[in-house]
Amino acid sequence: MKSVFQMARIPSPKKKAVWKKGVRVLGVSESFDREDRKSVAVGVVMRGDFIIDGFGICQPTVGGLDATEEMLIMFKRIQRDDIRAWLLGGCIISWFNVIDITRLFEKTKTPIVCVTYNPSEGIEKYLKEYFPDDWQVRLEISERAGQRERVRLENGHEVFINYHGLSMEEARSLVSHFTLEGKVPEPVRVARILASSIHRDMNLE
Repeated sequence: MKSVFQMARIPSPKKKAVWKKGVRVLGVSESFDREDRKSVAVGVVMRGDFIIDGFGICQPTVGGLDATEEMLIMFKRIQRDDIRAWLLGGCIISWFNVIDITRLFEKTKTPIVCVTYNPSEGIEKYLKEYFPDDWQVRLEISERAGQRERVRLENGHEVFINYHGLSMEEARSLVSHFTLEGKVPEPVRVARILASSIHRDMNLE
């Protein structure tokens, strides 16, 4: 005779996505002024135990369309085959220089999570105003990232994410793992500090 459990076939709970302490991610943030020709974007390699394990720099054009290529150049220069994910501090950088996260994934075979922190009505009206010649190109790149999803981190804060190459739960878990307090993941926060300091103190032209 079958047991009640065999008859009911009670499903097992969904397995939680877990990222190990040794996992390495590339956190990216930038700094620029509107009058700059180039921004300063920094990528920080950080382990899951928050040890910084390397970094790189690239310079997307302010108001340009080269952010994706600059990210790829930086990734290649870093020469690391142990990076398991990108953590981007926004997909739209350097004054509407849009990162194509689908192309970034295709070229690096590395999953991508793009983290932002505030609700938005969208960028189409701004693109039409500031970039009348190529606003459609920028919008198409942005739309390839898909709709942002609001997620609650394990520390209780909410952020918005786009992701590619991994599931929503894996993306949420990754951001939670690297966020010690507040909303900003540590690799992105450190990259932001470095980018701001380099922009302030150095001329990379």
